[in-house]
This record gives sequence, C-alpha cells and structure tokens, in this order.
Amino acid sequence: APPRSLRRVLLPALALLGLAAAAGPPQTPALELAQELAEELWSAGLPGDLPELEPECRSLLAAFAEGSAALTGCLGRRARPVRLCQGCHGPYRRLLAQYGSIARAVGNSSESHNCAKSILTSDRLQIVVTLSEFFNETWEAANCANCLKNNSEGLSNSTEEFLDLFNKSLTCFEHNLQGQAIDLSPNNYTEVCKNCNETYTKLNDLYNRLQRMNRQGGESAHSAHLCIDVEDAMNITRKLWSRTFNCSLPCSDTVPVIAVSSFILFLPIVFYLSSFLHSKQKKRILILPKRIQSNANLVNIQEKYS
Repeated sequence: APPRSLRRVLLPALALLGLAAAAGPPQTPALELAQELAEELWSAGLPGDLPELEPECRSLLAAFAEGSAALTGCLGRRARPVRLCQGCHGPYRRLLAQYGSIARAVGNSSESHNCAKSILTSDRLQIVVTLSEFFNETWEAANCANCLKNNSEGLSNSTEEFLDLFNKSLTCFEHNLQGQAIDLSPNNYTEVCKNCNETYTKLNDLYNRLQRMNRQGGESAHSAHLCIDVEDAMNITRKLWSRTFNCSLPCSDTVPVIAVSSFILFLPIVFYLSSFLHSKQKKRILILPKRIQSNANLVNIQEKYS
C-alpha cells in the first residue's frame, strides 16, 4: 500500500476518476485499474478526506446546537413585551452547562481528538464560541442576574413582589375600563386614576426603592439598571398612567418643598425689616449724647451769668 500521505492525495483523484467513468463511455483498462487501486486503498483503512468527530464530541455538539436553538426561540418569543429573564433562565442555564461540557474536553478513547480543540478552536470562524459569547453578552446586557436568585434557579423575592404589583395594576386598569369606549377623552379616566392610585403608588415606590438598592450595591457595568423585565414593565405602566389615562401622582416631597420655598420668599422681608430696626436703634444711640451735651452747656451758661 502507498504511504499514508500519498493515500490522502490519491483518494480525491481516484474518486473523481470513478465519477468520470460512471458518467462517460464504457470503462477502459486505465479506469478499471484506477478503480481497483481505489478499492485497495479503502480496504487498507484509508480515512476520509475530512476528519470526523468522535462520538462523544459529536453528541456534545448536537446538544449545544439544540440548546442554542431552544434559547434563541425563547428570546425571540419573549422580545415584546420583554420577559427574557422570567422565561429564559432555564434554557440559558442548560446552555451554559452544555458549553461547559465541551470546554472540559470530554473524550474517552485514547486516540480521540480533544473535544474542546476540535469543536471550539479548529477553525477561524469558531461558531460555537461566537454563539456562546452572543448569548452571554445578551444575558449580561439584560442584567437578568438582578432579577434572579444567586443560583439563578428562579426569580428573587423582590422581583416576584414587583411583578405581583404590576399584574394588580394592569388588572385594576382593565377592571375600571370595562364597558368604556377606547376613544374616551382624558377626562373620562378619572375613575381609573382614583381607584388605581393606591396600587400604582405602591408599584412606583417599590421600583424606586429597587433602583436605589441596585445603585448602592452594584459594581458591574450595567449596575445602573434593573433587569430588563422589571424596567420594561415599569415603563409600560408609567406610559399608561401618565399618557393614556392622564393621571398624576402627588409628590411625597410637597411639604418640604413648600417650606423651603416659603423661607426663601420671606427671607428678603426679614432681612430688610431687621436692617430697618437695627438702623433705627443705632440712630437713637447717636442722638442721645447730643442732648446730654446741650443740657451741660446750658448749665455752664447759667453758672457763668449767675
């Protein structure tokens, strides 16, 4: 049999010869000889012209492909309204585990290729690595870790509390709009503003509190934001409350603002009044010696002529 390197070169040529013979006129002795040589090379155990993945590696790649498809579908279905963190944390965790299995280079046979090298870094494009980076960057940009428990197995207590108030607010809006036309003027939404004010206030206060807690304890590049599910839900509620229903939420800082404004307004009056009183008192102090001096002069004059 020819050397191993020679067999790798001869195989594609012999295959082409076989195809040409099948499509052309009756076989010639040269073509028959080529076919016999090809059969001998195959019987000698010549591998294919493309390296095949080991069964373990092929299984890992198939699992990652299925996980990527599942996560992509989940993200696409929950794009609007945004529910990525609520509905896709399970597929994302499974995909992380599948990628971790590939990165750990599972392979049982001694002659098997390293799975991590074969799947992740064997070509310039590196599809598996690119897909993994895309999902990780999307998950980080959505800041989903802020909505989930530390082990990412479910929603945190604060997130569940917020979503519960969010659903109650929407239910209140819907309940107070039943039987009304869609094209009502803003003046006809007074019942919504009055009946849903308490629920909306609780939701808004909880969102502001979560924002403050996140800014104080966050260290990541996305620490200024809550998870995208909570942000999108609050944006939807605020647009309905302020734009659609034309409701207003009384500011909790009204009393301090009025007190400070009143103090600043009366400050010039107090200043000018105190200045006036001070100058008047000073004027009295300056006039008093003059009177005493005039009386003393009068006594001296009387003594002089007496």
